[in-house]
Amino acid sequence: MKRLLLTTVAAFFATTAFAEYPDKPITIVVPFAAGGPTDKVARDMAEALRKPLGGTIIIENVGGAGGTLGATKVAKSAPDGYTLLLAHAGISTAPALYRNLQYKTLEDFEYLGMINEVPMTIVAKPTMPAKNYGELVKWLEANKGKINLANAGIGSASHLCGLMFQSSIKIDMQTVPYKGTGPAMTDLIGGQVDIMCDQTTNTTGQIESGKIKAYAVTSKQRLKTPILVNLPTLDEAGLKDFNVTIWHAMYAPKGTPKAVVDKINGALKQALKDADFIKREEALGAMIITDSRVNGPEHKKFVESEISKWGPLIKAAGQYAD
Repeated sequence: MKRLLLTTVAAFFATTAFAEYPDKPITIVVPFAAGGPTDKVARDMAEALRKPLGGTIIIENVGGAGGTLGATKVAKSAPDGYTLLLAHAGISTAPALYRNLQYKTLEDFEYLGMINEVPMTIVAKPTMPAKNYGELVKWLEANKGKINLANAGIGSASHLCGLMFQSSIKIDMQTVPYKGTGPAMTDLIGGQVDIMCDQTTNTTGQIESGKIKAYAVTSKQRLKTPILVNLPTLDEAGLKDFNVTIWHAMYAPKGTPKAVVDKINGALKQALKDADFIKREEALGAMIITDSRVNGPEHKKFVESEISKWGPLIKAAGQYAD
């Protein structure tokens, strides 16, 4: 009887302690440098979360090691809901890319829910003679052994998409990793490299200005963005079941109280319906998540499937980040 009473009292105080959450600033850790695509999503999300969640939200950029330093910081933070992680799909590829990862993706976080998906675009240098995707594939076949495929670095979105693209069309290319999208895009525009697969958030402006050529998007459906609406999906172009998106989601340290997790998830769902947030994301070609993956358990199942998809491909390529 005494043990039951103590348990009940402890549960009461635990619930009461988090009833006023948040009562101090919340830090959202972005595991990449300021100014990049994930940082922009995080800042837009922070703005959309302020009203439904209440309180002050601070963005902290902890870049390095392909996003794993920031993720490690959150995994090792106090599980009180005041240090959160906003990361992209790299959290599901890190287990294969990094052989000395300092956290366990499926065990060290509370999954809060998914935010968006950002499709990739197949783009090429401005002097590429191909007029459409079919002609591009013919050009790639005719130039086997001489093709330079740029990416923003080992483990980046463009690196992973490039691996999948090569594997799907069965044409090996010379991978050219850069230290970021900026220098990779500069060399693509200048014609020093031939082709790249990168996020719409990085390519839309260059496509609109005519500095690079675009051939297809990697989403299941065509995009609504005016600049990209006429680009076919790879599935439409003949490369069936090719669907690569760079998604973003939120996490808390393992052990964060359920009441706090539920409150953040509820606020996240409201933020995803914020008209200004939707407008900003869609302008970049991003697609807001509206399915069951906005819930933590369903997002975790999705991450498990992503780990199963990317792990074998990365190991087969032998291109590790450490």
